[in-house]
Amino acid sequence: MSKMKKILGDVDVSRDLVLLLVIGGMYSLSISLSNTFVNVYLWKQSGRFIDLAIYNLSIVVMQPLTFIFAGRLAKKVDRVIVLRLGVIFLAVFFLIVLMIGGAAAKLLIVLGGTLGIGYGFYWLAFNVLTFEITEPETRDFFNGFMGVMNSTAGMVGPIVAGFVISRLKNFTGYTTIFTISLLLFSGAVVLSFFFKRRKAEGDYILGRIFHERKNNKNWGLITRAHFFQGLREGTFAFVIGVFVFISTGSELALGTFGLVNSAVAFLGYYLATRVIKKNMRKRFILIGGTLLYLSIYLILFDLTYQKLLLYGAIIAIGYPMLLVPYSSLTFDVIGKAWSAAKARIEYIVVKEIFLNSGRIVSILGFIFAISFFDEKQSIPVLLAIIGAGHFIIYFFVKRVQVEENDSHEPARRKPVIKNNLADGDSGG
Repeated sequence: MSKMKKILGDVDVSRDLVLLLVIGGMYSLSISLSNTFVNVYLWKQSGRFIDLAIYNLSIVVMQPLTFIFAGRLAKKVDRVIVLRLGVIFLAVFFLIVLMIGGAAAKLLIVLGGTLGIGYGFYWLAFNVLTFEITEPETRDFFNGFMGVMNSTAGMVGPIVAGFVISRLKNFTGYTTIFTISLLLFSGAVVLSFFFKRRKAEGDYILGRIFHERKNNKNWGLITRAHFFQGLREGTFAFVIGVFVFISTGSELALGTFGLVNSAVAFLGYYLATRVIKKNMRKRFILIGGTLLYLSIYLILFDLTYQKLLLYGAIIAIGYPMLLVPYSSLTFDVIGKAWSAAKARIEYIVVKEIFLNSGRIVSILGFIFAISFFDEKQSIPVLLAIIGAGHFIIYFFVKRVQVEENDSHEPARRKPVIKNNLADGDSGG
């Protein structure tokens, strides 16, 4: 800790805070290395969009179900155990991929379900532990450091993975990258045993918080907005990366796309956090959502790698403009809602249920489109429809009214609510 204090100056960090940062960094690097390429790995084995859709549908179905169960565990047992389960399932996912190798396309539901369970446990625990471990004087440092690690991993991971995969023959490169991801998550499992136990207390009132949407207009609007956020993310999360690979036939090109997207996003988030003030939130949500929707028309017809790179750069500008104020507004609504201090876990779970419901509808729509219509004609039409999801968000949040004096809770430290897989169409 003395070395950390030398780096941070007067910031007094705890061992658990450092552990959470390290585990968060391991997660970011592992996902940045492998996540984009898993879909391409499956595509190279089957060459069918329907297989990718089934795999990703399995993820987004199991994720909210796991969130519900993880929320109960976090309330009734121990938050640290929930985090440990998350990284264990993520490690198991890569272990299964490595063990079955070329047969991965035959176990799509098992693979997707395992990953979805890992995401559910991990993100529920990470959000809750962030709230509990950070203090007002350390939260800026934590968020800033996590932001730097996420951005760095987002830039380095895809290009390194793309280079390794493109240089090694057959599927050897994929095996190498997936092995590194497995080792990173295995290390995270070991580190989780160094956390102090964090036993829970209180009732799990998920149904009450779900019903609160009828009593709290703002909460109802925010949950509906999250559904439409998921509507775009569900399909765009996997189809863009595959588009890049199809247009180039190169994993290195896909890695370059990830590098460009993350590098621009790094600057975008840096500027957004400094430029967007509280009274400008809704305006930037509209601008960001409009930019994200219009960018789609670059890639609907006559698809080229150059257009995809331009698209990647544009969404990297649009996402910060949308997500920075949108996330803050979401927090404000939750922070001022009924019993927010005691029911923060339940609010996070309900938010994720609506987000993943949108993702499920999105992928089901994709499956319907490619099953009953010609892929080349139906996919562009579908993307033009579901791609409006982020634009539609504005028409819900513009009606949200959060006053400084309408809180139902006493003033206290602010939780940090992170949104997993936020950049839904960056090739993930």
